[in-house]
Amino acid sequence: MHSSRNVSPNGAIVEVVLNMRRAHQHKPAFPRMAIGILAALIAVAAVALGQNPGGRANSNRQLKSHSPETLTPEARETVELASGIVCKERIIDPKGSVPIDDMQTRPSLPVRSPEAVAGAQRAQRLLPTAKSLVIVSLRRVAKDYNFSKGSDPRLLRAISRVEAVRNIRPDMDSRDNASVFLRNPHTIVFGTIFLAGLPSEEGIISVLAHELVHIADGSEDSLNQLFRNVGNRATKLTGMKVYDQRAEELTCDLVGTLAARAYVASSPNYEPLPRRISRSLEHNCVNQDEGDEDHLSPQNTIRALLTLNPAISRELVYGR
Repeated sequence: MHSSRNVSPNGAIVEVVLNMRRAHQHKPAFPRMAIGILAALIAVAAVALGQNPGGRANSNRQLKSHSPETLTPEARETVELASGIVCKERIIDPKGSVPIDDMQTRPSLPVRSPEAVAGAQRAQRLLPTAKSLVIVSLRRVAKDYNFSKGSDPRLLRAISRVEAVRNIRPDMDSRDNASVFLRNPHTIVFGTIFLAGLPSEEGIISVLAHELVHIADGSEDSLNQLFRNVGNRATKLTGMKVYDQRAEELTCDLVGTLAARAYVASSPNYEPLPRRISRSLEHNCVNQDEGDEDHLSPQNTIRALLTLNPAISRELVYGR
């Protein structure tokens, strides 16, 4: 996610842009940036309660949206196995995402190209569902990471901004990015290469959710404390330095992963569970694994997210 800020002579922020790109980016020192289907919300609640989508209780393990405070050697091994499965699934999945370093090498794609049109229609169709899933997932993460129990005005303002998003706009010049302009917080801009590179609903949901969290934070930094809490836990568990903008980007990805997992629970089909879960992470399966001051490298992003989501790691490894 790339951010830039333009400031007027009197110091007022006049524009904030957030672009989705996890490699080869340089950012300024101080970057910134409802209606959904009932079945999806029920599925999210079932996941949070440790039930399967059909309503049968699972007493052996609960699917929680956060990690324990320490990581055992066995858990670290599971994370590595799960990371490998994500990238193996990408190769064999007909709907696997294109890695972002591959996207960056591709020629620009016209807005009216069939791939871009199909991707834009898919994103627009899934936007209401993504908003609902983000609201539920954001509430869950806020509780799990000691930010809010639901009535905090900061969280309520963040949710209202998510509910106000209405449009997806494809843009040829944005290429492999997704972005939001906080002076126009009702629209998410998608580069046409990015739209074409995310052929699955799970992949689109995860990216929509990422952008929606940036919109939720807004120009007043409503979620700044939440970002710090997530970053601190990720730093403790992984040994990586996840502070400042890195913490914001990882939190956006965390909510995106949870929203995509909830979408899988709400829309069961005959595809293997690991394949569907993998789609929310596959665009990070790069060969050129480079990060910067504001982003973990793509492969380390996968590891950090799976570390923060031990139940999802187990689902990827064991298929259930």
